[in-house]
Amino acid sequence: MELQVSVLLVAWFGGLGCVQAEFFTSIGHMTDLIYAEKDLVQSLKEYILVEEAKLSKIKSWASKMEALTSKSAADPEGYLAHPVNAYKLVKRLNTEWSTLEDLVLQDSAAGFIANLSVQRQFFPTDEDETGAAKALMRLQDTYKLDPDTISKGELPGTKYQAVMSADDCFGMGRSAYNEGDYYHTVLWMEQVLKQLDAGEEAVATKAQVLDYLSYAVFQLGDLRRALELTRRLLSLDPSHDRAGGNLRYFEQLLEEERGKTASNQTEAGQAPRDGVYERPADYLPERDVYESLCRGEGVKLTPKRQKRLFCRYHNGNRTPQLLIAPFKEEDEWDSPHIVRYYDVMSDEEIQRIKDIAKPKLARATVRDPKTGVLTVASYRVSKSSWLEEDDDPVVARVNRRMEHITGLTVKTAELLQVANYGMGGQYEPHFDFSRNDEQDVFKHLGTGNRVATFLNYMSDVEAGGATVFPDLGAAIWPKKGTAVFWYNLLRSGEGDYRTRHAACPVLVGCKWVSNKWFHERGQEFLRPCGSTEVD
Repeated sequence: MELQVSVLLVAWFGGLGCVQAEFFTSIGHMTDLIYAEKDLVQSLKEYILVEEAKLSKIKSWASKMEALTSKSAADPEGYLAHPVNAYKLVKRLNTEWSTLEDLVLQDSAAGFIANLSVQRQFFPTDEDETGAAKALMRLQDTYKLDPDTISKGELPGTKYQAVMSADDCFGMGRSAYNEGDYYHTVLWMEQVLKQLDAGEEAVATKAQVLDYLSYAVFQLGDLRRALELTRRLLSLDPSHDRAGGNLRYFEQLLEEERGKTASNQTEAGQAPRDGVYERPADYLPERDVYESLCRGEGVKLTPKRQKRLFCRYHNGNRTPQLLIAPFKEEDEWDSPHIVRYYDVMSDEEIQRIKDIAKPKLARATVRDPKTGVLTVASYRVSKSSWLEEDDDPVVARVNRRMEHITGLTVKTAELLQVANYGMGGQYEPHFDFSRNDEQDVFKHLGTGNRVATFLNYMSDVEAGGATVFPDLGAAIWPKKGTAVFWYNLLRSGEGDYRTRHAACPVLVGCKWVSNKWFHERGQEFLRPCGSTEVD
């Protein structure tokens, strides 16, 4: 039985090995971990059953021996006067107790440990845990969720209840601390204290929490609170060496601060008050606009603009294939023109494409504008794969459909890219086309720049996951089976910088998309050039 379970597990995880690590970048791949854990639980239950059977035998033996020894010890000579009792005593001590010893020493955990060892090589890594923690913090920032809300699992659109223990929150704070992210360290360590103060039992102690918290607030410039927290730590653990050293250091700094000039005292007075700290600025200039749009705030769809948006049936300029069955087309934005098409892909086609793509999924990359080399980036959290028409007839069928809808040729387009977003999966603001300072990005293709983008939504998303255009103030929400289309280049061939867009973090749900990037070559007569630079 044990050998059979091991063989099955090796077979199951053989397919998982090709996608080892970076589970957090794809919910589709994380589903494999659910089945892995289920198998592990089954193996553990089998081990428990064996252990319980073993203990049952030992208990039965112990009860039998207890009754026997109580009787024999009451009158040893009288008991042994019977020759059968004398014989059985010798036999028990020489043979039966040895048999019991073998039973006690029997290693019934060997099968479970073997299975666990097989599975462990496919477990998420420290990188995955850190990535998952960062994902929760990204959702926390983007959607303005406080740690208490997240720890209680109070998220919109969720079907399952999920709460975080004090130890889970401690893990979040420690991950942030190890990354030098003291802002989130403070938020999560304060949540741990809140839950511990409420009486929750945990492995993490208040002293450990205060150790992290005091140093983190010091790094954020709140010297007085760091001093207060360090004193609280020492009241719980007077022998804490690091806290003692920190206390002396903080007191010295505070003394120096008090001795500064009046102007410096004014600056010191700007330190955070009441334990409220501002989120540090980062590398993305439009961060606030981008995240507001992700929350559905700041959308510039004015009544005047809305009057210019219409719905219609689209036949691809009388494309024969669409004359009988045109697609429903809806304007999402007027300028640049962004449209949504309905019922572009059926549920069966979507499932087939997902099935083909899933084994090929790999961490999505971006092309370094200076070197042209593909590399992973923290601002793009997803996994993707590229599908050729030879992979399955459905790929060719979808390609033809996109060609008919757009009126553009797919002969020079890139392969169909399928992407699945992971925990807090996102792609921060970017351009699909190559800018003037990165001319060589698509040179190897020999097909010119990306003239247009056709984005298929292959899943609904319960919360988050919008496609937003920060410069426009536009937000487009995923709807399974629909697709959005826009031109990246003006008719002059110049890039339309208004099309800078982003995929918002997925708050709740599993987001699947596929896209086709059409290139300039081959479109000369299908989309003629304009006469001016801004056409």
